[in-house]
Amino acid sequence: MSSPTWDPALYTAFGDHRSRPFYDLTGRVAAVAPRRVVDLGCGPGELTASLGERWPGAQIEGVDTSESMLDAARSRFAGRERLAFTHGDILHWEPDEDVDVVVSNAALQWVPGHQGLIGRWLEQLSPGAWLAVQVPGNFSAPSHALMRELAESSQWDHRLRGVLRHTDAVSEPGDYLELMLEAGWDGDVWETTYSQVLTGEDAVLNWVRGTGLRPVLDALSAEEAAQFEEQYNQLLFDAYPATERNGVVTTVYPFRRIFCVGRKPA
Repeated sequence: MSSPTWDPALYTAFGDHRSRPFYDLTGRVAAVAPRRVVDLGCGPGELTASLGERWPGAQIEGVDTSESMLDAARSRFAGRERLAFTHGDILHWEPDEDVDVVVSNAALQWVPGHQGLIGRWLEQLSPGAWLAVQVPGNFSAPSHALMRELAESSQWDHRLRGVLRHTDAVSEPGDYLELMLEAGWDGDVWETTYSQVLTGEDAVLNWVRGTGLRPVLDALSAEEAAQFEEQYNQLLFDAYPATERNGVVTTVYPFRRIFCVGRKPA
């Protein structure tokens, strides 16, 4: 599956909900004075820049394949010392000797076989280095299951066959922990389900438009995409009923995430 196209504004529409797992993840990294910190799949760069505030003496580098995301990051943080955004494919990235912290937040699910990549990084990173990874663990949730069912229906199968991955997109928490322990690392792995309260009409559809629905939208024409979204949104209404309270429409959207943090013994 090729990398989907990204819309920085759409991705950041739910900024608080998307940023919280990043801070929960990096909060477990106890590096004191790292030389170089790399954020793989940095997106529009706001969270990457926060790493420079935490470690002001470090060189911070954000890496992404999306030129639109990188343009947004470079524009917003132009002139920021010790902060750079570079184009690169996670699949081919390798750590230099001075990389002390590697972060990847909600990116590796797009990389088939990323478990092998993690294993390679665990071997290549220098003693004392930290690795922190977060991936969504909600591929069996109604939002994703309904998307796949619709994509596999007789109307859409001929256009969307093979577009969506699910069974092999991510591993279970224990599998990530085993990777770290087998490599001789100290590992800390956990999962959290965030009961996200989204506001506005079509809230869940708007959420997945920024992430999981991107491969479908890329594969269809604008007219087809609008038709698919209309059908999909009706399924979402039934799975995630909205409630109006004090004039505000809200929808509860549970979202499971898997966290993996480790340190290579010095």
